[in-house]
Amino acid sequence: MIDPVIDAVAYIEAHVNEKLNLETVAEAVHYSKYHLHHMFTSAVGMTLHDYIRRRQLTEAAKLLVFSARPILDIALAAGYESQQAFTDIFKSMYKQTPLAYRENETFYPLQSAFTLHQAPSAPDDMVMKVTYAGREDIPDWMALTALVIDGFPCFDEEKHRKRLIKYVEQRQALMIRDRKLLVGAAAWSGRTGHIDFLGVHPQYRRHGIAKAFLDFILQNLSSGETISITTFREGDKADTGQRAACRRLGFAEAELLTEFGYPTQRMILQKAQEETSDA
Repeated sequence: MIDPVIDAVAYIEAHVNEKLNLETVAEAVHYSKYHLHHMFTSAVGMTLHDYIRRRQLTEAAKLLVFSARPILDIALAAGYESQQAFTDIFKSMYKQTPLAYRENETFYPLQSAFTLHQAPSAPDDMVMKVTYAGREDIPDWMALTALVIDGFPCFDEEKHRKRLIKYVEQRQALMIRDRKLLVGAAAWSGRTGHIDFLGVHPQYRRHGIAKAFLDFILQNLSSGETISITTFREGDKADTGQRAACRRLGFAEAELLTEFGYPTQRMILQKAQEETSDA
């Protein structure tokens, strides 16, 4: 039953600039706190508390860049009782202070609003078919990126769209649909052996979609000995589970990186080890 989660998301979006918590939202959608917490976490892979915090920090970041409002006013609007408390959590998630973020004049979302599917297929009913994306699939691909933006700090939509066209032309853009709904997308560089983009719809992260992409790449596209991907560093509070997902797929830690000014880590998977583990 997804309706209470959809109602909760709608309520949060309508009151995102107000003080929100689980009790407030549960009362508004006429559901118990316990059941709403369980249903929300199960449906989207993060707690309602984390979703609220990430959405409010995103709106605060937008105000920092596109308005002249004092940082204290923005902090209070985001539900924090002091500018220092706001600065501490903002820095832990955005890796820079609110003032530095404002001075950089570059907005990127920490969390976009969820648009949830009312009738997702169950994992056992899902037809796991990996296909190549075409130009006609680009609008759906970009819509999916809005849902998985939590895994891509410093994401630039227009730059990604331009790169996506090249991935499509080179047959390095893969996708999985649940009926008409695009629920997984992956972009692969044959030159570097790197997975440049891997996004799975929040409601489908337990369906084995990431593993299906990895198997397809290993069996059909990869000629090298390793496959790599970059993800959050260990302990990053902005990580909503992407690092753990990479580990479950068999990736191991490699060198620490800084990409677009954000601290990340490269992870690698040895092809021979993956083939052995599947045998």
